[in-house]
Amino acid sequence: MRRATERHMAGSWVDDGTAVTATLDLDQRNRRRLKLQDDQGQAFLLDLPKAVTLRQGDGLELQDGGMIRIVEAPEPVADALGVSPAATARLAWHLGNRHLPVQILDDGTIRFRADAVIEAMVEGLGAVVKRHDAPFTPEAGAYDAANTGHGHHHNEGHDHDHDHHHDHHHTAARIGS
Repeated sequence: MRRATERHMAGSWVDDGTAVTATLDLDQRNRRRLKLQDDQGQAFLLDLPKAVTLRQGDGLELQDGGMIRIVEAPEPVADALGVSPAATARLAWHLGNRHLPVQILDDGTIRFRADAVIEAMVEGLGAVVKRHDAPFTPEAGAYDAANTGHGHHHNEGHDHDHDHHHDHHHTAARIGS
């Protein structure tokens, strides 16, 4: 079985026209190791060093040198927008308080996975909710360096030591001296 062992973030690799696509929902895109199929029906094993959220246009490098380009699959979502910026901020707080993954759209709309109970709560807070199918890419968490642009990415095919070690020097302050 083909094995995808390295992720290349969108924009960091060039599709020379030979890459196949794999259309995946969020659950399939947020894994470390999982048997999947590309859009031609060919199986492959996603076998990454750690779990990441694959995003639209990311490339998966196969052990044989081939590439698979990720396409985000539409899935049932709900888009909510408050009647004011403050109302939308309250929606975000309530959704975050429930530890729900959300995606913030450019117009301030908050997208979350379709869920009748959550949709009713959000409507009860005065928001307008629209349910439809669309790709869902929630915001990267505070500790998800691989999806924030801070993580290191190399295509050179060799290893580096990137431990992000920083020297910190602290001196004790003397009080009353």
